Amino acid sequence: MFTSATIAVPPVRAVPRHIAIIMDGNGRWAKKRFLPRVAGHRRGVEAVRAVTKACIERGVEYLTLFAFSSENWRRPKDEVSFLMELFVMALEQEVGKLHANRIRLRVVGDLSSFEPRLTTLIRNAEQLTAENDRLTLTIAANYGGRWDILQAVNRMLREMPNAQDPYREAHLAPHLSMSFAPEPDLFIRTGGEQRISNFLLWQLAYTEFYFTDELWPDFDSEALARAIDSYASRERRFGRTSEQVGVESAPAGTVRGTFGESR
Repeated sequence: MFTSATIAVPPVRAVPRHIAIIMDGNGRWAKKRFLPRVAGHRRGVEAVRAVTKACIERGVEYLTLFAFSSENWRRPKDEVSFLMELFVMALEQEVGKLHANRIRLRVVGDLSSFEPRLTTLIRNAEQLTAENDRLTLTIAANYGGRWDILQAVNRMLREMPNAQDPYREAHLAPHLSMSFAPEPDLFIRTGGEQRISNFLLWQLAYTEFYFTDELWPDFDSEALARAIDSYASRERRFGRTSEQVGVESAPAGTVRGTFGESR
């Protein structure tokens, strides 16, 4: 289990270890082209392939994608039905490729609402790829940040019903759905909206945010590079002063900035 950034300062590097993305704009991409919304979702799967490959090439270790929120059930029934079928199709067609490329697949969220066929595919994919270590690709499906915190609290209370001391982060953290991954270094949202929409509420406490007007189907390796460049230019202080960051980041006898640039 990884330590929270509110407890300890994590290692900082120019390339984020963990990137989390809200893949927004599929429907608008299709509408601009006078296509049905589902065409945008289908094209969005191609963007997932491109970004996953680009993350591997850049040395990103964890990629988490918000595919379907707990609020997305409010969408038109035919669109929800298509998204479920697209999820099934993607698992059937892509898991073998992920495994061949040593990518581990995880799916987080309340899976109890999914049909047995889908949950079986998810569990089989997770089991098949469990030992892979090149990249951990996590799909958040029927996921909500508030749901995540509540389910973690309930699990913690079941495990520690009679605790005498106050509960601490260390008690709750193992029960969060993303406990297997470090907290995201970089959060990206495509499509022009600037909110986190109930995504990873606990985990984004010290994450750097990057918003872009690019629609998800247009988000490619070059767009990812721009996001990472923006991240690399920032000073991550985690409550410290700039002076502390410079001193703590520098080799003995030198004073350097967060990512090694002289100041």
